[in-house]
Amino acid sequence: MTKIAKNTICLWYDNDAEGAAQFYAETFPDSSVGAVHRAPGDYPSGKEGDVLTVEFTVIGIPCIGLNGGPAFTHNEAFSFQVATEDQSETDRYWNAIVGNGGQESECGWCKDKWGISWQITPVVLTKAYTSPDRVAAKRAFDAMLTMKKIDIAAIEAAFRG
Repeated sequence: MTKIAKNTICLWYDNDAEGAAQFYAETFPDSSVGAVHRAPGDYPSGKEGDVLTVEFTVIGIPCIGLNGGPAFTHNEAFSFQVATEDQSETDRYWNAIVGNGGQESECGWCKDKWGISWQITPVVLTKAYTSPDRVAAKRAFDAMLTMKKIDIAAIEAAFRG
């Protein structure tokens, strides 16, 4: 048994927590798959020996994936927010998530194929909309509202006016 984290995010999956964990580990830095635990007996959505939980880390955050079945689904009330440094990094994460069966949303949000929401948020955007220059901040914010994946050059241009 691995060391149990004091605070862990538990994500409910229909049946593919291990696949999700592997995707996250392959996609994001400081991410890995830890222990895979199999059910000691039959349970409502699975059988003895099925993968029940998977310990994994996403960009340094400890998580447990629980194969709990179809009873609950994810929504935007929970998301991972990933701060990106440039357009290349923004594109890489966005394209990995959307290109692996995920879907685009608005304002830098997308969902992976397991229904987990992600905010792929360039640092430039955060600095722009939190700027003390509230007029420039509003221009950048308004530009963001028209986007799916964030276009850093367009945010910078809007901020400059």
